Amino acid sequence: MRIAKQRRFLMCRPAYFDVRYSINPWMDPARPTATDVGLAQWKWLHDLFAELGHQVELIEPEPGLPDMVFAANGAITLDGRVLVARFRHRYRVPESASYLGWFGRHGWREVRQAEHLNEGEGDFLLAGDTFLAGCGFRSEPRAHDEVRVFFDRPVRSLTLVDPRFYHLDTALAVLDGNEIMYYPRAFSEESRALLGDLFPDAILADDADAEAFGLNAVSDGRHVILPGQAKRLADQLAERGFEPIGVEMSELLKAGGSVKCCTLELRGDPAE
Repeated sequence: MRIAKQRRFLMCRPAYFDVRYSINPWMDPARPTATDVGLAQWKWLHDLFAELGHQVELIEPEPGLPDMVFAANGAITLDGRVLVARFRHRYRVPESASYLGWFGRHGWREVRQAEHLNEGEGDFLLAGDTFLAGCGFRSEPRAHDEVRVFFDRPVRSLTLVDPRFYHLDTALAVLDGNEIMYYPRAFSEESRALLGDLFPDAILADDADAEAFGLNAVSDGRHVILPGQAKRLADQLAERGFEPIGVEMSELLKAGGSVKCCTLELRGDPAE
């Protein structure tokens, strides 16, 4: 039986959610958005994490920063250390100051901002003891070396080639240790070969599930929370012994984010 591991997450309430600009193919400022619907979908996810036994902390949203709801992009945390994001697009650059302040106030022992373009857990996912690191659209390759040195962990670089899947966490999810699921067509030929070598038993998503953002998922080792529209992916997870839980995140998808985008994992005790 799969065993759930208690996790600590940082989330940001989408009080100012809107699509006012376009920095990925999912964003269309001409398409209507509903902040109250986004809030309701986000709260359902927040409450689900709590019901599953996970600890959820909150960072206050800032006016004028509608994408702060996507907390996964704000930082990378490990062993009580924090590397805060350096965003590529000017619309999101001010978010870094909010994350630097939050971690500083909450006692994390080493907090600094990345020197190179680095969009946090959007592009850096920990699989076992190794970071899988995305580049091609947001984070730059130099950030991969910076993460390797800062956290003293190996980093395997992966190149994204489909602009719809602009962050690694839109095309790949870590399920438990060295188990992953991913969408092969989002990656370069070299990266597909690397993933095949590293994870020969990985779950592979089809076009429909990838486009539903089914890979923008959060796993605690037993439960896998993912968009409910990713039906085939949920069936594959169940066959592997996981318990998929479908959620509705359609409003936030208008800004190019879903379950994982809303969820930054806090790893390590900041007091240690």
